[in-house]
This record gives sequence, C-alpha cells and structure tokens, in this order.
Amino acid sequence: MIFKKFLNEIDSIIERDPAAGSRLGVIFLYPTFHVMFFYKIGNIFWRYNLKFIARLIMHFARIFTGIEIHPAAKIGKKFFMDHGLGIVIGETTEIGENVTIYQGVTLGGIMPSIQSDTQRNQKRHPTIGNNVIIGSGAQILGAIKVGDNARIGANSVVSRDVPANVTVVGVPAREFARSKKKETFKAYGISANDADPREKMLVSLLKKVDNLEKKIKILDNKKNKKI
Repeated sequence: MIFKKFLNEIDSIIERDPAAGSRLGVIFLYPTFHVMFFYKIGNIFWRYNLKFIARLIMHFARIFTGIEIHPAAKIGKKFFMDHGLGIVIGETTEIGENVTIYQGVTLGGIMPSIQSDTQRNQKRHPTIGNNVIIGSGAQILGAIKVGDNARIGANSVVSRDVPANVTVVGVPAREFARSKKKETFKAYGISANDADPREKMLVSLLKKVDNLEKKIKILDNKKNKKI
C-alpha cells in the first residue's frame, strides 16, 4: 500500500512534467521529491511536539533543495513543485490534492514582523484547494482561500479569496477567466485560449462606438440631402 502511494506520487510528477523521463529520474533529480521526503519526516516530528528537530530537518532540506517548507504546513497528495527553487510555504498553509506550483512562489503571511506573540497559533497563511495551479513568482498572501481548480498567473500578487474555477492575474490579482468545469492540466496556470475580460469589454465598446458613428454618418447624409 505504501509502495503504491509512493509510485503514484512519482507518476503524478511525470504526468505534469514532460522533462521527467522516468521514475528513476524523478527519485534522483527532482528537488520536489527530495524536499517532500524531508517534509513528511519533519511533519511527523512536529505533530509529536518535537518542534526543534522538525525545524532542523526542514532547515537542511532548504539548504539541499532551495525550497522552504515549514514542517507544520498541511500538504495533500500529489503535490508537485516544478523546478522549485525559491518556493516558500508558511507554517499555517494548507494545500489540497493534485496542486502544482512553480519556482519562486510564496505562500506567506501579511502580518508585520512585530507583535509576534499575538500571531502565534493563528491562521496566517493561505488555504489552497484541490487541482490548483500557481504560476512562477506568484505571491499568495494572508489567511485567504484559493478555490478548487483555480489558477494563479505568474508573478501575480493575491491577497483576496479566489473562487473555484477562476483564473487570476496581475498586481493586485484580478479575475482573468472563469470556467464552469474542471479543466485538464495546463502548465504555468494560463491557457492559450484565455482572454482578458477587460479586453473583451473594450472591444465590445469599440464596436458599439463604431456602429454609432456609422449611424450618425447616415443621418448626416440624409440631412444634407434634404438641404
């Protein structure tokens, strides 16, 4: 049973990364696999209240992989960090199943570094739903919720809840596209068919203005003929 889960985790990486040539390659060459191995050990120590050892394990994991995960974070099955360098996952972060994030992503807090005593044992970091894709460099900040099947565009800054099946982009992040059904995996969080809603609105307004100008021109021509 444990061995089957182990293989499922590896296969989920191969399914989402065309560069992953084999299971052996994932085991020896993928930082996401290495850091999650350390995380699972560190998380056990954390839950048994051996917090210093848990933090020490994840400290060495960060040095080894360039990925920083707090051992208290809750992470679901089939979690994949593509490339991984520079990813930071905070203490009270919760991540669902089948989530993909890219390099440079921060799942962090927004509270100031002062008054830390008032922040202990408080929810300070994001909750990420199932099947979410977070593009490289994105910053997901605060105790917000990102719904199932949502997608976060690269370098976006998200500080408000993101509904399920919605793509957000920008600084600050805003809705870019919406889907009524779960889509198949698409790398980097943005589909080639996505169109900016504001761009659609502007195009629609330009068409209306063009039609109005044509109507005004027709009325002017009729008026001139009568004169």
